[in-house]
Parts: sequence; C-alpha cells; structure tokens
Amino acid sequence: MTGRPRGGPTVVNLCFHGIGAPERDLEPDEERYWVAEEQFGELLEAAGREPRTRITFDDGNSSDAEIALPALRRVGLTASFFVVADRIGKPGSLTAAQLRELSQAGMTIGNHGLRHRSWRSLDGRGIEEELVEAPATIAEAAGRPVEEASCPFGEYDRRLLAALRERGFRRVYTVDEAPARPDAWLQARYTIRSTDTPASLERLLGARNGLLASLRTAVKRWR
Repeated sequence: MTGRPRGGPTVVNLCFHGIGAPERDLEPDEERYWVAEEQFGELLEAAGREPRTRITFDDGNSSDAEIALPALRRVGLTASFFVVADRIGKPGSLTAAQLRELSQAGMTIGNHGLRHRSWRSLDGRGIEEELVEAPATIAEAAGRPVEEASCPFGEYDRRLLAALRERGFRRVYTVDEAPARPDAWLQARYTIRSTDTPASLERLLGARNGLLASLRTAVKRWR
C-alpha cells in the first residue's frame, strides 16, 4: 500500500528538474519544471528547515552538478539524482565525470531510464533497455551500483511495479503529490514548478491532507 500513510511518521519527497538557463532543447511543457538559480537557493533553504523533507532531481541535467551540488553542500543536505542514461555526456546533461562527482559527494544516483519515455506498456525488449541496460550504464559512469529508480512522467501500473521489483530496485519514486512513509518501497513525490516560492513550499510541507493523492495512487497501482 502507498499514498498517504494511515499513521506514523512521514517524509515529503520533493522533485526538482532543471535550474537556471537550459543548455539543451526542452521537451514540450518542460519549462514549467525549471527554476531560476536564486529561486532554487530559496526553495532549498525552506526545505532544509523541515527535517522530514527529502530532495530528488530527475532527468540528469548539467545544473545538477553545476548549481545543485554546491548549493546542497552549503546547506549540508544530500539528494537523489535520477539520470537518463542516453543523455550522459550530451550538451546540457551530466557527464560521466559529474556523475562520479555527485556520487563521491554522498549523493544517491538512480535510474530514470534510457530514453526518457514512459515505462508503461513497453514490451520485453523495452523493459530490458529501461530497467537493466540503463541502470548498468549509469552505474558504470557513477562508479557505484544503481539501486533506485524514478518513473518517467510519474507513470506506472502494477505490471511495471512487478518488473521493477523483479529487477531488484530497492526503492522507486513517483510524482503522486503525497507524503510517504520513510521506509516505503514506493515513494510519492511533489513536483517543484517554476511558480513555486518558499511560502508555497512551506504551505506544502505543513499540509497533512493526502486523501485524493492516495486514491489516485491506488488506481495507478492496481490498473
């Protein structure tokens, strides 16, 4: 079971994407998830004031190493970075050297797939590419095993969850806009958008109402 926990402690997982000026062509509507560098610093400070917050990044943009890493070090936080394997070394994306730098700084390096496509409804070959070949490529670049994954576009179903379990991922992240139990295998996240401010983030961190998100997650999990 996932979504809003029925009792006990919770964590709030935040999902960042790019920071500053993009250095690659963005996908349609992707600019909604990019934040300015100063804005990122303010959001990070607000997140750091709430102990139950976890920080994650999707897509493997170069700003993860160039902007996010120094900022995380300044405030004494760690984060999880989910990388698109086919983008490693391409303009605007993390290089292998940057991935290793993140890893050596104590950051978690995870799998966000090979080509940034939905993992739902893939055939056997597609699943092999996204859940086996991609993490192997990322692990080789990072210099450490890849044991966590985040579902592109937040899309998943029970077939995909079974495939992720079979391939040994110890934690999987979504974007179901809900809190999560700290030790849950499936971790919901809140997506940070370009319109977010420290005040909106503090309201989110103070909220406890996750019923609608729980229902949405249950539908995804069992379809």
